[in-house]
Parts: sequence; C-alpha cells; structure tokens
Amino acid sequence: MTETPDSLQDALARRAPHEAAAMLQDHSDEDGAKALQAVNPMIAQQILAELDDQKRCSILAASPIEKAHQWMHNQQYPEDSVGWLMEPPVAVFRPQMTIRETIDALRVLTKKAFITYGYVTDDNNRLIGVLVMRDLMLGEPDKLLKDVMWPNVFSLRPDMALTEAMKATVNRHFPVYPVCDHEHRLLGLVRGQTLFEARAIEISAQAGTMVGVEKEERLTTPVGRSLKLRHPWLQVNLITAFAAAGVVGMFQDTLDKVLLLAVFLPVMAGQSGNAGFQALAVALRGITLGDIPPGQERRLVMKEGLLGFLNGVLVGLTAGLGMWAYAAWMGHAQSMMLGVVVFAAMVASCIISGFCGALIPLILRRFGTDPATASGIFLTTATDIVSMGIFLGLARWLIL
Repeated sequence: MTETPDSLQDALARRAPHEAAAMLQDHSDEDGAKALQAVNPMIAQQILAELDDQKRCSILAASPIEKAHQWMHNQQYPEDSVGWLMEPPVAVFRPQMTIRETIDALRVLTKKAFITYGYVTDDNNRLIGVLVMRDLMLGEPDKLLKDVMWPNVFSLRPDMALTEAMKATVNRHFPVYPVCDHEHRLLGLVRGQTLFEARAIEISAQAGTMVGVEKEERLTTPVGRSLKLRHPWLQVNLITAFAAAGVVGMFQDTLDKVLLLAVFLPVMAGQSGNAGFQALAVALRGITLGDIPPGQERRLVMKEGLLGFLNGVLVGLTAGLGMWAYAAWMGHAQSMMLGVVVFAAMVASCIISGFCGALIPLILRRFGTDPATASGIFLTTATDIVSMGIFLGLARWLIL
C-alpha cells in the first residue's frame, strides 16, 4: 500500500468505523496496530468491534501485549463510558521503592511510552498515591515513594458515562486521570484530551441523528451506504406526513368555505414547529450535559409549556392582527373572528409544541433509546398535526 502509518491514521479517524475496518483489511497487521494506537481510543475500540474475528486477533497479536490486553479489557464496558477510553498504566510502582530505583525504571519506561505521572499501588493493585515528576527529580535519592507521593488521588470509574466524567474533570485540568474500580484497584488511564475529544465526537453526531442521519455516516461514506442509512427515516417521515395531511383532509369542507384559512396553515405549522424545536434543543442539551437528573423532568416540561404559552401569546397577537388585516382587505365578513381564531390556535399550538419538544427526548431516554435519534421527525409530525388540527377545528367551531 502507498499509505504511510501517519496517513493511515488520518484516514481511519476520518471514516466511519465500518469503513475504517474495511480499510484495515488491505493493510498489514503491523501497520493497522500502529495506526489504531495513534487514534483516539474510542475510535480504536469502535474499529476493533467492526473487524472480523480473524483480522482483530491478528492486529491484537501485532500490538504491544499491554495495549492488546487493555483493548480486550475495555470491550466489556459500554461504548459511551470511560472504560472504552482506557490506556494501560505503565509507570506503576510500589511504595517501598526509593526515588533512585524509580528514576532508573522510568529511564527504561519512557523509551516506549509517554509518561506524565507515576502511580503507586499496594500489593493488591489498589491505587494509594500519585507521583509528580518534579518531586522525583528534586527528592533525595534514598527517600521512599510513600514519603513523596500525593496520597489524595482523584480517579474515575470505568462505568462512568462520558458526560458524567466530563463534569467531574472540567475544573481539575489534569492531563491524565487514573481509572479505578469500586475497590480502588488501578485499571487504566484516561488522558483529558482523549476524554473531551471522545465526547465531542458523540455530540457532533446529535444534529444528524435528530433527522435520521446515522452518527456513523461521514463525508467519505459511499453514496450507496448513505442512501441505506438515510432512506428508511425518510419513509418514516413520509408516513408521519400522511398523518398530518389526513388532519387537513378532515377539515376539507372548512377550507372550501373559508379559503383564507389555507393561507395561514404554513404560518401555524412553522411557528409551532420552531417553538417545539427550541424546547427540544434545550432538552437535548440538558440530557447531554447531565443537567436533568431523575425527578427533574417535570420541571423541564412545565417550564417549556409556560414558555410556549408566553411565546404563543406574543406571536399570536402579531399573527392574529395579520389575519384580521388580510381578511378585512379581502372583504371577509368575519375578519375579526378569523383573527381571534389565529390568536387562540397559535397560543394552544405553542403550548403543546413546548410540551412535545421537552417530552419526546425524555420518553426516548426512558425507553433506553438515544434521545437524539429521529427526535426531529417525530416532533415535526406532532407539531404539524396539533397546529393544523387546532387551527381548523377552532375555525369550524367559531366561524361556520
């Protein structure tokens, strides 16, 4: 192959996991192992999961034994957890070692790994302290590590969600974080840059998943696969659009008698849709950042409903005046009542749209589904049906 290890690394990072896995089939196991070690650990884990068993075993065999062991160990944790990002801890020492012995060991270890901190563990591999290189360089050579280590160690758990880990580390600014189990045994390390890069990758996928674009699709994804990933959601959207059209069809006689109503149907759908998407954006952001703990869902829904009411009143006044002026200009006998209908329908639609924008991602999360997945499609359907149904229903009741 003409690609160098560096260019292969860049190519893997730009492609979806299944595409990167297919690319590795045409490269040597040694080149594949080097490239996977250089990319973000989450990307490496995703690619390894897509490889067939034979190629995966071959690449693991070509990797450093500690790296291969860590990759296999990380697979037991959820994809969006700290466990998927762990790197093997290299500079691990015992508290009875001297500074001189530790520095001699570091001279060897730094030739094969980038070391930021040293870690001190007991005989059961429980983490009891962290070593800062400055303290080692300035300390007396015969001093024991237990006397120079920092005993108050902050660590992450392997089962922590990336969002939770980000919140725990955002004000600490450490370059590397140890990862320990519930008994405080050292399992691996996670670099701060790696943690935030991985979360950025997940967040960047949300805008697409809201409208049915899968997070694994990239700019380099072939047209055929992009079509396969996107088209089913467009079919779902078409079915839901038929539902909205069915609501309009139920009021065909009303539209025939008051043709002016048809002019304001897009206005109702557009305004209620925008109100719903504002609520949806806030809800998704809260879920992503962990700002909506269990028991606080009701507060979010009620707030968005109140905002929907307030926005609906303000927008409804403008829209109602617009309908009244337009109907009067067209010489309609009930121009004032048409304005009232638009105002009332706008208020009701914005309230319900606010509720839907907050509820849809919460319901998806409750059922164990990615809250961002196709939320936009379902929200659009709900707001279209509600806004058109209320608008035409009020017109039939108050005017005809």
